[in-house]
Amino acid sequence: MTTTADIGAAAVPALAARTADVGGSPVREILALTARPEVISFAGGLPAPELFDAEGIRAAYDAVLRESPRQVLQYSTTDGDPSLRTAVAARLTTRGLPTDPADLLITGGSQQGLSLLASALLEPGDTVLVEDPSYLAALQCFGLAAARIIPVPTDEDGIMPDALDALVAAERPKLLYLVPNFQNPTGRTLSLARRQAVAEVAARRGLWIVEDDPYGELRFNGEPVQWIAGCAGAEDRTVLLSSFSKVMAPGLRLGWLRAPAALRRACVIAKQAADLHTSTIDQAAAARYLADSDLDAHLATVRDAYRERRDALLAGLADALPAGSSWNRPDGGMFLWARLSSGRDATVLLRQAVAHNVAYVPGAPFFAGAPDPATLRLSFTTHTPSEIADGLNRLAKALR
Repeated sequence: MTTTADIGAAAVPALAARTADVGGSPVREILALTARPEVISFAGGLPAPELFDAEGIRAAYDAVLRESPRQVLQYSTTDGDPSLRTAVAARLTTRGLPTDPADLLITGGSQQGLSLLASALLEPGDTVLVEDPSYLAALQCFGLAAARIIPVPTDEDGIMPDALDALVAAERPKLLYLVPNFQNPTGRTLSLARRQAVAEVAARRGLWIVEDDPYGELRFNGEPVQWIAGCAGAEDRTVLLSSFSKVMAPGLRLGWLRAPAALRRACVIAKQAADLHTSTIDQAAAARYLADSDLDAHLATVRDAYRERRDALLAGLADALPAGSSWNRPDGGMFLWARLSSGRDATVLLRQAVAHNVAYVPGAPFFAGAPDPATLRLSFTTHTPSEIADGLNRLAKALR
């Protein structure tokens, strides 16, 4: 019998270079580090599990399995369950963005939607503009597509249109990616005037806009702001992404994208190559849940809880962070952005925090450009106000 030892074993071919160039998620690594039950973690961008409507979701699964098991356990179409697309289109239309079910593609979470867009739009070396700081998983996605990622300057109100205009003129990017509502990681919301300015730049310069909106229905204060997809000039060049993860349950892994027809078709082809279609039974159950349950009433309960938790975090930050630190007050979402006083490094200090059984996410990994080491992201959703107060006391001791 001949073995590889007899003939000599050749080295296997190398991995694709892009996999070596794109690192793992520091947020996921921190979550693993802080998984101990005694740690009060402000690190994860997780919905509060005790607020999931488990009974309503279970009833939806029971109903579709009882009534149409042969259909919901079978292969499905790539575009998505017609009933689910109809329900999503109706919600968008009611919220001010006229949408037909045919405008939508159901995805495995909005993260898959982002990956499909990268496959459909980006060649290696294409330029992508992002907010600075930006959503970390988007940076990973564009990095894996071998795109050239350039940050657009931001201030407390989000992306700066004049800086965007100058960068588009100079760098000729293919797309701009942004999270306009309660942005991850900063919690900032882009004003209507700036959304209109972004739409105008995209129309005048020639640019795709990817508008990622997983948090828009988690508003605690103020009135909703029009989507960029509904602004004049952006209608034919904006892709709107969203997800059921923050409003129903992330374990469903259900999201959707709304895009102009030609791009949507390209995303359908990319999805066929990736997974054929999103889980049939999960889509059917989500559609049944939307038909039988009152999602808006559920969201009202979630918003009330998150508002109380945000307020508890805001109330204790002055005593928890070093003198001279600053932070914002988000009107919704899941995150708050803070900056420690000058000279402090949030990444270095995280080790001390974890030693005191409390955690946060350093801000540095969220920057596509030069990072600000003093920044950090705090999530307020997964702990009660009393637990948040306890966590802030631990953080104060760790940062002294």
